[in-house]
Amino acid sequence: MTETTTMMQTDLDLLAERVEKAAALVQRLKDDRQRLERELEESQSRLLETERRLQETERKLQGQDLGTVMGELQTLRTSQRQWDGERREVASRIETLVKKLERLES
Repeated sequence: MTETTTMMQTDLDLLAERVEKAAALVQRLKDDRQRLERELEESQSRLLETERRLQETERKLQGQDLGTVMGELQTLRTSQRQWDGERREVASRIETLVKKLERLES
């Protein structure tokens, strides 16, 4: 009877260990699920914000093609660089003329 009791005790210990492992696994899965639900909510919130910004951008474009707008932007940037160069050139010429005038006055 002692041998049977010992076997039963060992079987019960093994069963208890398996139950504890299963309970720990269930708890970990619950924690993971809660974390994933929070991440889903955050992702949905970010998606809504991105959709709102996209709609705002589309409204600002007023139906214009993005490629066309980008082309116009590039053209404007090129013009700005040209104007900046011309402005520097004019400033340099004015400075040269001022120096010549100063020499003439002295």
